[in-house]
Amino acid sequence: MSDSEILTILICFHLGAHKTLKHYYQQIVQDHWADFFPKNLSYNRFVEVQSRYFIVMAMFLKEKGLGKCTGISFMDSTTLKVCRNQRIHNHKVFKTLAARGKSSMGWFFGRVAAAI
Repeated sequence: MSDSEILTILICFHLGAHKTLKHYYQQIVQDHWADFFPKNLSYNRFVEVQSRYFIVMAMFLKEKGLGKCTGISFMDSTTLKVCRNQRIHNHKVFKTLAARGKSSMGWFFGRVAAAI
């Protein structure tokens, strides 16, 4: 299969209503779209090959999947706890990044991750 065929299948899967890639590939691609994809791969081989296209899919979704910013953003801040409070003085891995903080759940040692 060509690169464009594999990417087309992956994009259509993500836009569709199927819950699993296996059912989508076996029912839609192999049965209904056999004429569109004459050099069809087996499902197991397709799963092995699709991992090569992860970066391309991520770039496509970033470019086309995210809308333009309107100035209104939704934000969820989650604490990323690095270690227990009792072990703060022994922790060295995130020493320069982590700090003490307080959330609605209590004190923690780590960072607040903000996702928009």
